[in-house]
Amino acid sequence: MTRDTFYITTPIYYPDNRLHIGHTYTTVAADALARYNRLRGRDTYYLTGTDEHGQKIERAARQRGVEPQKFVDEMVEWIRDLWSELGISYDQFIRTTDERHKRMVGRIFAQLYEQGDIYSSTYSGWYCTPCESFFPQSRIDEGVCPDCGRELSWVEEDGYFLALSRYADDLLAHIREDAEFIQPATRRNEMIRFLESGLEDMCVTRRRDAVDWGITVPFDEDYVIYVWFDAVCNYITAIGYGEDEEHFERWWPADIHLIGKEILRFHCVIWPIILMALGVQLPRKIFGHGWLTLEGEKISKSRGNVVDPFLLSEKYGRDVVRYYLLREIPFGSDGSYTERSLVQRTNYDLANDLGNLLSRVTAMVNKYCDKMLRIPEGEVTEEDRHLRERAQKALQGAEEAMEDNMLSDALDCLWELVSAANKYLDSTAPWDAETTAERRSAILYNAAESLRVLAVALRPFLLDAPAGIWEQLGLSRNGPVDATSWDDTVWGGIPDGTEVQRGDPLFPRMDPDEVVGVGDEAEDMEVGEEEREGEDSLIDYDTFMQMDLRVGEVVDAGDVEGADRLLRVEVDIGEDQPMQVVAGIAEHYSPEDLIGRRVVAVANLQPTEIFGLQSEGMVLAAEAGEQMSLLTLDKEMPAGSKVK
Repeated sequence: MTRDTFYITTPIYYPDNRLHIGHTYTTVAADALARYNRLRGRDTYYLTGTDEHGQKIERAARQRGVEPQKFVDEMVEWIRDLWSELGISYDQFIRTTDERHKRMVGRIFAQLYEQGDIYSSTYSGWYCTPCESFFPQSRIDEGVCPDCGRELSWVEEDGYFLALSRYADDLLAHIREDAEFIQPATRRNEMIRFLESGLEDMCVTRRRDAVDWGITVPFDEDYVIYVWFDAVCNYITAIGYGEDEEHFERWWPADIHLIGKEILRFHCVIWPIILMALGVQLPRKIFGHGWLTLEGEKISKSRGNVVDPFLLSEKYGRDVVRYYLLREIPFGSDGSYTERSLVQRTNYDLANDLGNLLSRVTAMVNKYCDKMLRIPEGEVTEEDRHLRERAQKALQGAEEAMEDNMLSDALDCLWELVSAANKYLDSTAPWDAETTAERRSAILYNAAESLRVLAVALRPFLLDAPAGIWEQLGLSRNGPVDATSWDDTVWGGIPDGTEVQRGDPLFPRMDPDEVVGVGDEAEDMEVGEEEREGEDSLIDYDTFMQMDLRVGEVVDAGDVEGADRLLRVEVDIGEDQPMQVVAGIAEHYSPEDLIGRRVVAVANLQPTEIFGLQSEGMVLAAEAGEQMSLLTLDKEMPAGSKVK
């Protein structure tokens, strides 16, 4: 970091539905980076918000029977409440329906048109409404969206095009020359290959008779501006581009755009080319993190509700949600969420390690030292010196990791200090009757000092626990932990004579079998294996007949990126379009093995998203130990035949 300001952004979210735990992951990660930079004393600006235009929003509002503006207003209020619940410390929440944003997007569009970077032409090709994306024929396979797998619409209309091809070589050169521009390296290489394959100009408008909900092209009222042109401009319109140059120059270029990998090409190709055409410096870094996924085969409708971040925070506390997201998932890679793993991570790290360390220290200071922490005056032992060195090493490692945006690595480093402090207590044994009062006091001061350092260093990640540690160590009398900076991690900050205030456990242990899946929606939760085997788990005939089982023919299959056990399977079940299924059968079948097979499919399952793909049903299989076999038919039956 070469300057003392820090500008971080996240994608601005479509408010067409309530945000799930994956959206929360991106925002919590950005919040941790913003809080860390503030802790380092850097003037920091964190921007997030909502992307409120486009056909998808317009259709969702129509389905609700309300005007689009009323629809997005209600959804944005929910999103703001969620970010408040999780302590997201954004400096600005931009909405693309804000008047200043709409005004500046119109000016940007007009400028690019006047200088020839936007031109009038005719578009004919494929368009995905859910993704709000145009796709060239080279990326289309059997008329479905290459990103979400849903049906594409053929669009033929006059419009305005952004001359991406004019800047493709310059952008490719920039990406090659600046290894930090797109991170991690896998995303950078992906964008290099994408540009090397050739870049076509992109239609950046929709006709008003097709999409009415958007920013009007300033010189042609028959068109609205394409939502992905509109949305990405928020990163500069929010900080005063074109109207408040002093504020804009203070923050731009952004230090990091933090995005999910599924929107990589919009931020790494379209957005930089818009900036190049405007003559504006490119952002310093675009970081495309992986996906947070669910184990789809284990998710019921009600358990899907548990993944609502509001419910998780209410049930376990916001620190538990934040810690799990930031520690469990290596930043930049895909990660899989389960509620059980959240509880286990909480028990192991937060309750057993950090919480137990605080409980042990405060209990022994109460018992042996009359509640007082005294600065050691005696000899510094090798064990004492080693603990200080471990603290310094942990802080240095955490600092280096955070400068590289490696949040889980930073927490790994800090937990090395948690572990070292617990081992220090075990090896020095202050409870031993042979330990002198002076030595016991020194040991407990050192252990408490480890906790003080951790309380400061954990502030970017946890919101309530640092204050809890501060309070129980008796440090609140000298000011809140929120007033500290990274410089306060220097060893030896507990004043002599500080009186500890032993309190309740920071993170009580939980029994996963008792809490997982239990909540306000527990009546609908899936039952356990033992209950399934009992008489109460029998279902009646009418319940069974609610299942729509059909003969299906596998017409296509392929791998699922980032998932070794999953295959994407397209099954013809007698409908207009094949049903897409994400199935956990990759260890037993290759895609080539499946083409042409007749299988039994469940056609009326609630759709769910798995590794970014929409799974619309299930193919049935038998499993015994390590063996698996798909259910097939012994006679030829047409696709779509009912299974009874």
